[in-house]
Amino acid sequence: MNPLLSRLQPYPFERLRQLFEGVAPNPALRPISLGIGEPKHATPRFIQDALAGDLATGLASYPPTAGSPALRTTCADWLQRRYGVAVDPSTQVLPVLGSREALFALAQTVVDRARPGATVVCPNPFYQIYEGATVLAGAAPHFVPVDPARNFAPRWAEVPEAVWARTQLVYVCSPGNPTGAVMPLDEWRLLFELSDRHGFVIASDECYSEIYFRDEPPLGGLEAAARLGRSDFRRLVMLTSLSKRSNVPGMRSGFVAGDAELIKAFLLYRTYHGSAMSPPVAAASMAAWSDEAHVQDNRRLYREKFAAVTPLLAQVMDVHLPDAAFYLWARVPDAWAGSDTDFARELLAQYNVTVLPGSYLARADGADNPGQGRVRMALVAETAECLEAAERIAAFIRART
Repeated sequence: MNPLLSRLQPYPFERLRQLFEGVAPNPALRPISLGIGEPKHATPRFIQDALAGDLATGLASYPPTAGSPALRTTCADWLQRRYGVAVDPSTQVLPVLGSREALFALAQTVVDRARPGATVVCPNPFYQIYEGATVLAGAAPHFVPVDPARNFAPRWAEVPEAVWARTQLVYVCSPGNPTGAVMPLDEWRLLFELSDRHGFVIASDECYSEIYFRDEPPLGGLEAAARLGRSDFRRLVMLTSLSKRSNVPGMRSGFVAGDAELIKAFLLYRTYHGSAMSPPVAAASMAAWSDEAHVQDNRRLYREKFAAVTPLLAQVMDVHLPDAAFYLWARVPDAWAGSDTDFARELLAQYNVTVLPGSYLARADGADNPGQGRVRMALVAETAECLEAAERIAAFIRART
């Protein structure tokens, strides 16, 4: 067996399952889960029709790993409309089977494990795929804590030069999971300067980019590079997905775009890896990337939901409207002495609501885990269900305090 497998941490939802062993949820209340970030809004009918309409002919041949020219062009056109950036669809765009597998596979492409001290840098808290990809690529992760006083911005400037000198890949998540924070242009400028100095690749995870609560849409990595005069996108790729944007997590569809040399190497890896998008999914993806009306409707639903739920929870705990994404990153009240796991267990037992302990989404930095004392709530269900969950959580906290 691959000895690196033994270095993997249990996935957060496996830890959650273990935490809840022996807990008997209140049978008088129907279960409500805010634990998993899986979109629950309805998949638009036109996407379903596009998927079904290609089944008759789309399964008769092997699909190309690079995707069809039409699909790559559709993705490039969306980048132009959304971010105002121009990419060559033949060399700077690559369809992938959702951003999760691409984030993992990219590390296997980029990391040179033969180099001493191979390191991958990512925020902390973080999406757990970053760590797993790093470990199985033969590198060591370096976690950058966020600063709660600056909207949970990663403290990139505090990473030692010795760490940057051995860094080969940096994962950026903007809008962030679990905090919902969006990285501003000044932080992108700093990362680009560090990349120029040390030669590391930047992977910008942007799967939440279309769910936001401010007037201005979140800044993307390629967009930031273009604003700073880096239109060749050297050592930079962005990864995005239809899962959250279009409510199609089961389609497993997204794309990677950016530095042509990186895309060329990534395509070579994927050719052997066998990650090619099926024609029916490609047809539905083109339909989804070409339409913005359903995205606007989806964003409106999230805005209405968060506008209703956030003030209710803010009465009993420290929680604020995020910049973007569909999570609330809430501090556990003092009555639980900072134990996010106790809070989650007791909430399930008494009110049959599931939330994810924040400590499961972070790693200890010395003695401190930056997710400790917080919980992540995924407001992915319909508004009425999320409101009911919020009312139960408020009652739970008031009963204790």
